[in-house]
Amino acid sequence: MSESFSNLPDGTPSNGDAAIVHAGVLEPKIIQRPQLCSREITENDLPSVANLLGKGFGYDSRFYLDVLTRLIKHPTPMGFPKYGYLMEHDGVVIGTILLIFTKVQSGDSSTIRCHVTSWYVQAAYRAYAALFFLKALRHKDVVYLNISALPDAQPILKIQGFLKYSNGQFFAVPALHLLPENVHGKIIRGTSVPDVPFKAYERDLLLDHAEYGCISFWCATPEQAYPFVFRTHVTKNVLPGVQLIYCREVGDFVKFARPIGSFLARLGKFIVRIDANGPIPGLKGRYFDAVSPRWYKGPVQPRLGDLAYTQFAMCGGRRGNSSNNYFQA
Repeated sequence: MSESFSNLPDGTPSNGDAAIVHAGVLEPKIIQRPQLCSREITENDLPSVANLLGKGFGYDSRFYLDVLTRLIKHPTPMGFPKYGYLMEHDGVVIGTILLIFTKVQSGDSSTIRCHVTSWYVQAAYRAYAALFFLKALRHKDVVYLNISALPDAQPILKIQGFLKYSNGQFFAVPALHLLPENVHGKIIRGTSVPDVPFKAYERDLLLDHAEYGCISFWCATPEQAYPFVFRTHVTKNVLPGVQLIYCREVGDFVKFARPIGSFLARLGKFIVRIDANGPIPGLKGRYFDAVSPRWYKGPVQPRLGDLAYTQFAMCGGRRGNSSNNYFQA
């Protein structure tokens, strides 16, 4: 389904003069106005959308094509767009917004969450950008996330109704922790079935993210198994580390910091980035304000420690132009 825009930007090309001379008679000429409309992205649009984003942001378009290709198999909730929306002028894609809709389970309840990933409109059509994005974010019962807004875009987020729920990042060094005497945690592969109680939907989450290339595992105690997901992240392009993608609550990471840190250290990952609003009690490290803030819009504020099924979780980071290795790995 497409929606037309009633006006076109100044300078839109016409079909020539308003009248023609035919057989010596001045006859009015029918001018066909070029069509500007928005609609859902389909699978046939994926290469065009990836090329537009690559050119617009100066990144390798293969990164965006990989993101879109991942979404082909993603279980998008019924009634929501599979990839997002595009804006086209006479059949040419001139704007797009990528949306990842997911049904998120938490205990016995669930919500629909949407990661607003990449949005771009060509300069000549920026007058229509606000209306285009507003229509794309119209579902009032959906929790929208933006986890990678550049500083220049953050004032726009505020105008769109987004609020900040994570102000910065805590950089932890969990391998330096000692394991409390009353805590017994054993790291188990995320693809394994623990022999202690666990939640079925969390095993599905671990399996999905292992397929995305994340580091997924359980930390099992005699009582239950705790899920953890991390994504490789290189800090300052030098320090090898990971970003915490998922755990039930940040307190679980603090509790099992020692076994998790030892496991990650064996993989060459020594620093863990965690979404935070200040220093995390009981965790060794340092908090940095205004680093990778997270934003949301919707009825429920997201909790810290859950970036599951976001673009970063699915595909990692992105590098600059013409990089053969365009993932931040």
